[in-house]
Amino acid sequence: MKTLKIGVMSQEKYRARTMAIAKGQYVPGKDEPKVWFASVKSMSQVLSDENQALLKLILETRPESLGELAERSGRASSNLSRTLRTMERYGLVRLEKGVGRQLAPRVDYGGVAFEMSF
Repeated sequence: MKTLKIGVMSQEKYRARTMAIAKGQYVPGKDEPKVWFASVKSMSQVLSDENQALLKLILETRPESLGELAERSGRASSNLSRTLRTMERYGLVRLEKGVGRQLAPRVDYGGVAFEMSF
């Protein structure tokens, strides 16, 4: 199973990098992080121990809905939904259409690797 590479970069540097990519002045390398956080603090909040356990649960059990995940995790649906939306914004989880109008959470990697430059 693949590993998701994550990094920390200031918003200012991230904006400059994004603009350089858009202008064709910079091409990201294959080994560069795919997910960026503005600070170690924001990364640690999103990847808290509780949320890491949630990612592992999703990977191992492949729940068919958020309700099923709420049951399995013991977390409140409203809290779980907010957490998953945040993780989705960072590319840590994917919410795909399931049966009916249900959303099924998916994790497409077995771990993360961290990179930070000064």
